[in-house]
Amino acid sequence: MSDSRSLAARAGNLEELKAAIAAFEGCSLKATATNLVFGDGNPSARIMFVGEAPGADEDRLGKPFVGVSGQLLDRMIGCIGLDRGSAYITNILPWRPPGNRQPTASEIAACLPFVERHIELVNPTILVLVGGTSAKALLATSEGIMKLRGRWFMYRSSSRAQPIETMAIFHPAFLLRSPAQKREAWRDLIAIKSKYHK
Repeated sequence: MSDSRSLAARAGNLEELKAAIAAFEGCSLKATATNLVFGDGNPSARIMFVGEAPGADEDRLGKPFVGVSGQLLDRMIGCIGLDRGSAYITNILPWRPPGNRQPTASEIAACLPFVERHIELVNPTILVLVGGTSAKALLATSEGIMKLRGRWFMYRSSSRAQPIETMAIFHPAFLLRSPAQKREAWRDLIAIKSKYHK
């Protein structure tokens, strides 16, 4: 893990960070993935979304949230007046876990310094954690998404003086399986919209 931390720390911009991740050999997912999935959207955006890990479509195209879940995420952020031109999107893991399985704790730990540096370089004023895996990793908590969603947190980074206002939301894949939760998801999006337009 120290290797990923030192590689991430040396990256002075997003291009250097992407190159550092591409050179990193400390995560076995790299060997089974087709593509590195880095980020998408506007790197100068005030709002940044961090998901879990690429799926099959993302792995094939090398972009985050481009499959069915991604289409729903686009509609969700569209509901609050945003799109990929006004938001930035990435994942905790840059490589797809085989069969879309849950990322392991060691895979998350190996890649976490990269996503932390990614957040520092984009430097958003609002951070949205998409799904329980992302929320637990970046908020350093064991609480599940049902308890975390709908609340504002302050995300703190070691090399950034100002904390970032952060909210966890349901992952679109979960909403596709549990449409009854869309009402709660809508409430969270409205809260994010209100904060964004303050």
